[in-house]
Amino acid sequence: MHSGIPCVVVDTEETTFFPAMDVKKVNERLTAAGQSHLLQFIEDVGEQERAELLRDLGGMDLQEINGFFHNAMKVSDHIKQEKVDERMEAVPREVLGSVTRDRDRLKDWEKEGLHRISQSKVAVLLLAGGQGTRLGVSYPKGMYDVGLPSHKTLFQIQAERILKLQRLADERFKTKCSVPWYIMTSGRTMDSTKEFFARHNYFGLKKENVIFFQQGMLPAMDYEGKIILEGKGKISMAPDGNGGLYRALGSQHIVDDMERREIGYIHVYCVDNILVKVADPTFIGFCVQKGADCGAKVVEKTNPTEPVGVVCRVDGRYQVVEYSEITLATAEKRSPDGRLMFNAGNIANHFFTLPFLRDVVNIYEPQLQHHVAQKKIPYVDMQGRLIKPDKPNGIKMEKFVFDIFQFAKTFVVYEVLREDEFSPLKNADSQNGKDNPTTARHALMSLHHRWVLTAGGHFIDENGTRVPAIPRNGPAGSVAPDVNQNLKDLTDLPIKCEISPLVSYGGEGLESIVKGREFHPTLIIDETGVHELVKNGI
Repeated sequence: MHSGIPCVVVDTEETTFFPAMDVKKVNERLTAAGQSHLLQFIEDVGEQERAELLRDLGGMDLQEINGFFHNAMKVSDHIKQEKVDERMEAVPREVLGSVTRDRDRLKDWEKEGLHRISQSKVAVLLLAGGQGTRLGVSYPKGMYDVGLPSHKTLFQIQAERILKLQRLADERFKTKCSVPWYIMTSGRTMDSTKEFFARHNYFGLKKENVIFFQQGMLPAMDYEGKIILEGKGKISMAPDGNGGLYRALGSQHIVDDMERREIGYIHVYCVDNILVKVADPTFIGFCVQKGADCGAKVVEKTNPTEPVGVVCRVDGRYQVVEYSEITLATAEKRSPDGRLMFNAGNIANHFFTLPFLRDVVNIYEPQLQHHVAQKKIPYVDMQGRLIKPDKPNGIKMEKFVFDIFQFAKTFVVYEVLREDEFSPLKNADSQNGKDNPTTARHALMSLHHRWVLTAGGHFIDENGTRVPAIPRNGPAGSVAPDVNQNLKDLTDLPIKCEISPLVSYGGEGLESIVKGREFHPTLIIDETGVHELVKNGI
């Protein structure tokens, strides 16, 4: 276990804190670390706030934090000065699997993945530390309702996909399996996330198979390396990035729990993707058959200036290179087939074997450098007044979940269609906005509309006329510039259609329900049957 930031201990109701030290002792430690300003208002705060500040400071390894700062700034300066263009190579075809280019292999990979799931060898690990601040809400993003006809939240949609996958594996292999769900929260989202799951009875999953743990926190710092106070008695803290996952997996004994359950493979993903195929059996089967210890699911980047990181090799090692780290000329390079040369868009969707994950936690994690994010951080000035800066005044330090690709012995990449599998929820609704509740809702309804058409169903308008199915722009397998261009009704909005994950995980099993039938939108297909919602009610 590492020394450092205290975290909530898993599976207990109590929080374990370092004992509060007396002010003099704490001041000595702060002075030695050049952080004595943190106690400048200690006499101005109440008893409880003073105790909490001393407790927080008592739990910090200040020398370690200073070291993080100096290393992070050094790396940040180096990255600013150096573009990696000359050292980059695209993902070679032999490590790439693709839903469009390997159609003949998909069933085989899916069977392999379902078999591993049926043996209870697969776990899912959800990165759910983010609040919905940019969405305009203060609660965890997973609790957000994007306005589907069912009003299901992201957490519920993902839970039901796990339930359905367990049933599919059980039916196919005559077993009784479970897919444990490990959910990484942050200090800000832990309590509300746990309460939400308890209140909804874990959405039908067994309570013992939903395991919550908490990522660490690091203090925000100014450009001189001074820790920032956001209140007279309160340190400005931030989660240590989704790459804080690896430290938390060790310090909170999550890897130990996976070993106790005899897990072999882990699917890691972010909470904000409404289309995520949780524990995707085809992706898992592909990685297993390739003998991979680490894999990344990607979508094709079609626009050179899209600000998305790409998976590639740098000096022979796999990593994600951010858009800001390369020149436009490199971003615009194309292969002979016309695709962008560096087109493997990272979507924070990964596969690990347990032995690889254990090595990451025990051996490689301490080698990872923090990245620097410049932020506008509210602070108290020398007079104790709260200042909200209008330009960046400090940094937050974070590690990224993909930083460990470089340590994989066998790394593979699996390419999927954006319109089928990736629609992140990041921003509040706004005109011409992207990655917001409307685009997420439309993406899911467009996908479900396509499922109905593929299974032989049709939609009709209020006059009884069939709504034409508008195919994807471009040849089969190409990605439309905007998935919502694909299938729309005459009002230029997607057909309103929602299929419960408990009915279909990935479009399977719908023929007996929809083939040869005509439906009015809004169509809802759930475990109670087929429902057509018209404007005046059902």
